[in-house]
Amino acid sequence: MTERKEWPIAASWPALALAGVLVAAFAAQRSAGVDRVIGRIGFIPGDLFEGRFDTAVLSIFIDGGWSLILVTVAFTLAFSIPVSRRMGRDFKGVTAFLVFFLACGILGNVGYALLDPGGAHPSVGASGAIAGMMGASSRLFGRPDDLAPYRSPTVIGMAAAWMAVNVLFQFLSAGWTPIAWQAHIAGYAAGLFLISPALSLIGRARPDEGADDHGIEN
Repeated sequence: MTERKEWPIAASWPALALAGVLVAAFAAQRSAGVDRVIGRIGFIPGDLFEGRFDTAVLSIFIDGGWSLILVTVAFTLAFSIPVSRRMGRDFKGVTAFLVFFLACGILGNVGYALLDPGGAHPSVGASGAIAGMMGASSRLFGRPDDLAPYRSPTVIGMAAAWMAVNVLFQFLSAGWTPIAWQAHIAGYAAGLFLISPALSLIGRARPDEGADDHGIEN
């Protein structure tokens, strides 16, 4: 009896499906008018304080242009695949993966609102959610049996690099459309700290707990 080998893409179909949803959502936004949709459901801090919570969710699935959505897809695949594989491909794992993605995106928007309550520029895109996947992945890389501790070189190095990238974003975006770096940092922190309780909640703190049973064949 031999273990069935499986293509990495097949093993990570939830991440691929998520990327497809983001592309399809932007295609729908484009047909309705990119700027028009941003004006209606782009998230601004005032929405949160006025009790309008729908934009904190809906804004995750819109973007500013095809170039931005392609970058979003690339980062989504790069950092959500480790999370989706660890959570598993059954109903429980896929549901947890999608909820985790949304939670990081929502908390990223909440962080934007709390750190810049007077911000008037609408935040759009899944960057906060993707940042959460990055934070979670920093604890998964090179750890097939557990999670990397917060003081590990990988976790510290990725967090420092992400902070530096956002500082660089601020300099490069001077005079251009502002970047909601607050959402990036808050989303990253959400993924970094929530991946452990999320895996424990679905009973998959370790990958041998049923997250990814490849099966065998004769």
